[in-house]
Amino acid sequence: MAGIADKFDKAYEQKPVEELADAPVAALQGVSDGDAEHLKAAFNIKTVRDLGTNKYFLWAQAVAKLAE
Repeated sequence: MAGIADKFDKAYEQKPVEELADAPVAALQGVSDGDAEHLKAAFNIKTVRDLGTNKYFLWAQAVAKLAE
C-alpha cells in the first residue's frame, strides 16, 4: 500500500485499503468537509470508493489519458 496511505489524513494512514475505500471522501488530503458536501450534492459521492468509481470521473480520466 506504499504511496496510498500518505494521500489520506493522519487518522486514516494506518487503515487497510478496504477501510480506505469506504472512508468518507473528506479523508483524502486536500478534500475539505465543504468539498465533500459539494461532491455529495452534485454526484452523490460519499466515500472514496464512490469517487473512484463515479462514471463521470472515469470518463474524464479516460479522455485525459487518451489526450496524452
